[in-house]
Amino acid sequence: MTPTLSARHLLDTLDTLARVGAIEGGGCARLALTDEDKAGRDLVAGWMRDLGLEVRIDAIGNVVGLRAGRENTAPVMTGSHIDTVRTGGRYDGNYGVLAGLEVVRALNEAQVTTRRPIAVAVFTNEEGARFTPDMMGSLVYAGGLRLNEAYAATDKDGVAVGDELRRIGYLGATKPGALKPHAFLELHIEQGPILDEEKVTIGVVESVQGISWTEYTVTGVSNHAGTTPMRLRRDAGYLAASVNLFARKLAWEMGGHQVATVGSLALRPNLINVVPNRCVFTVDLRNTDEAKLKEAEAKVAAHIAEVAAAERVEVEAKVLARFEPVIFDGGLVDRVEHHAKALALSTRRMPSGAGHDAQMMQRICPTAMIFVPSVAGLSHNVKEHTEAADLAVGAEVLLNLMLELAES
Repeated sequence: MTPTLSARHLLDTLDTLARVGAIEGGGCARLALTDEDKAGRDLVAGWMRDLGLEVRIDAIGNVVGLRAGRENTAPVMTGSHIDTVRTGGRYDGNYGVLAGLEVVRALNEAQVTTRRPIAVAVFTNEEGARFTPDMMGSLVYAGGLRLNEAYAATDKDGVAVGDELRRIGYLGATKPGALKPHAFLELHIEQGPILDEEKVTIGVVESVQGISWTEYTVTGVSNHAGTTPMRLRRDAGYLAASVNLFARKLAWEMGGHQVATVGSLALRPNLINVVPNRCVFTVDLRNTDEAKLKEAEAKVAAHIAEVAAAERVEVEAKVLARFEPVIFDGGLVDRVEHHAKALALSTRRMPSGAGHDAQMMQRICPTAMIFVPSVAGLSHNVKEHTEAADLAVGAEVLLNLMLELAES
């Protein structure tokens, strides 16, 4: 029998998982290692076992379902994540995991045993919305972050990753990365507008932008908003505001793939009639070119130093995450394009603007990504949507490529 994917079953499992941590508007809130994340993990791990997969949980909480092959050799792995941001959608990450399970279901129903084993992975804390760095589970898996460093990472309330893994029952015994893949594929929604705007079905992802996340803590002096002359102010909030404007202008001036975002900002005492004495804010810089990313970082740092000196405030910087741009395996990227075109699907080669587990897995094995359109480019939003037909054909490309690789 020829393996055939069930689009209906894929949509049903996406709907079922979306009910775990559901929030108003159709979205999901399953922050990493919360009770909601545990419930999602339990559900997906149960589906893995129902499909006959051997479920392995490693020491950073990554969940890997393994389907045996005719030979005991390196597996072809696919997967993504199921943790979300606080106002997440139902497809980001989840689609790549559940499409992987549908590949396994199709093989089971066709009674096909591939030469290589097939693995489906759920990586821990990909979003970085609760703990930094993001892509934590895959970074540990690929050897880029030590377990003790990952365990020590804390959320805004001081709760540590290691303690939360233990609390929810996902502090596994397996060594991360013990199962080294022959190849890794990640199927994902684009999370941007390009494919939707151009009416292209499959994004052939060649690279992932470099990411620079920095948190700045600014200390000034609180004073009365009405009686303090502007020349005597030491306003922590002013520096943050100036950086927000500077970073946006810088991104426009640099052009290309440069983007810049001040996404988190907190003032103290946060009162209408008091000059802020403390401000904590973040700067997110990304570019496909490492040299240009470094240039953007240097210019932001120089601007902060200049304004801080003029305003007489103190600034402390903390790097939350820093990853260089990643180029995916050229041969595997070509095979993504080949299988999409074999199904008469339109394709576009492109970089990814978002970070993904695949960029970490490229450190240890040939890796590629497959994108499908995001309607209106919305993601990290409860209105995130991808058409059912696009979800189905993306999974079909994944199935065909995994079959090829698993027989290689």
